[in-house]
Amino acid sequence: MTIRAVVFDFGGVLFDWNPHHLYRKLIADDHERQWFLDTICTQAWNTEQDAGRSLADATRSLIDEYPHHHALIQAYYDRWHEMLLGPLPEGVAILTALHQANMPLFGLTNWSAETFPYARAHYPFLQIFRDIVVSGEVKLIKPDAAIYHASLDQVRAHLPDIEAREVVFIDDVTGNIEAAVALGWQGIHHVSAERTAAQLRALGVGF
Repeated sequence: MTIRAVVFDFGGVLFDWNPHHLYRKLIADDHERQWFLDTICTQAWNTEQDAGRSLADATRSLIDEYPHHHALIQAYYDRWHEMLLGPLPEGVAILTALHQANMPLFGLTNWSAETFPYARAHYPFLQIFRDIVVSGEVKLIKPDAAIYHASLDQVRAHLPDIEAREVVFIDDVTGNIEAAVALGWQGIHHVSAERTAAQLRALGVGF
């Protein structure tokens, strides 16, 4: 088996994104902040925007439901860039090394179509990718099989004869890796850059 393309997830692999980075500035008490993010501006709510719902609709509906938290809810997307602390250097180092070794690289990320342009504009390493599937743009989301099919179609636009087993996907969420593996891809659950690099080399990827 030969790996002919590597597909990267972004959050937790290449980017340090976390709502706590913003809300520590807005809610001083740890328990109160955790309650707010677990109960109101939840990850499940954010995922709806990653799947294509507009930020304005999402914000309006949540404010209607929790009017007493209007200011905190409004801040979520008004100050979203403060949640994106920046790149994870060790993950980006793997990406860069693979690029220098001429490995075709692709992105597959759950990310809002409205916030992803900020990342494109501020993080030049994203230009390394030959192509990127952004969930909010295609209105599909991991771990649904359809988004992996969209990603493989994108890879095949560059490498027409590639097979699923010749693609390896790197993601920090176990369920996302399991979904890829179920479709015949190779998968690496990203726990640390060191382990990911070792698993890539075990698959025969030289860099």
